[in-house]
Amino acid sequence: MTQALIELSELGFSWPGHPQLLDIPTFRLEAGETLFLKGPSGSGKTTLLGLLGGVQRPSRGSVRLLGEELTQLSAGARDRFRVDHTGYIFQQFNLLPFLSVRENVELPCRFSRLRTQRATQRHGSVDKAAETLLAHLGLKDAGLLNRRADSLSIGQQQRVAAARALIGQPELVIADEPTSALDADTREAFIQLLFAECRDAGASLLFVSHDQSLAPLFDRHLSLADLNRAAVAAEV
Repeated sequence: MTQALIELSELGFSWPGHPQLLDIPTFRLEAGETLFLKGPSGSGKTTLLGLLGGVQRPSRGSVRLLGEELTQLSAGARDRFRVDHTGYIFQQFNLLPFLSVRENVELPCRFSRLRTQRATQRHGSVDKAAETLLAHLGLKDAGLLNRRADSLSIGQQQRVAAARALIGQPELVIADEPTSALDADTREAFIQLLFAECRDAGASLLFVSHDQSLAPLFDRHLSLADLNRAAVAAEV
């Protein structure tokens, strides 16, 4: 079996003083795959995403990203590895309101030499990479680049957040409920744009949502409850 982009094995996690939240015997995400993961509030999805990014360490088990065992890295090394190889789109977008659109998109390159190199090799400069991504995501107005992020509409902020996640071609893009504030037509249009940009960058997409109607758009869809033995045990 070829190496997956993400591989989890016998993963367990519990917060101090609380019952086990996650007990996942096995999970794989393949390179270039789009995966819809259904995760309602309280199911442990945010904790799982933190484990995949190396923000938290599991109580037991293995978390491998690109063949690297994250549990064996120091906190600083996990931070560096995360910014080099993972892009995030958050539910509330988490743009820095006092920065411009361009500055928000380019932010990962300030912390990752690898993503700076990739953006420069592909587009000639980080600035050009940001402009190209925004144009591909439907934000072609040159005047928008220097506007403050907090002056944008919700839909515009969402696309800026996606461009920030994609700049520098991270191998993994994680989207955590990024379409919850959008209507149905806008949601699907945004997801198709996201698919296109992930394909162009060769990135895998892990899309977490409670909106089951989006699942058929993806290569594969799973429920976190089906992966997590702790959820089954809690129901018994």
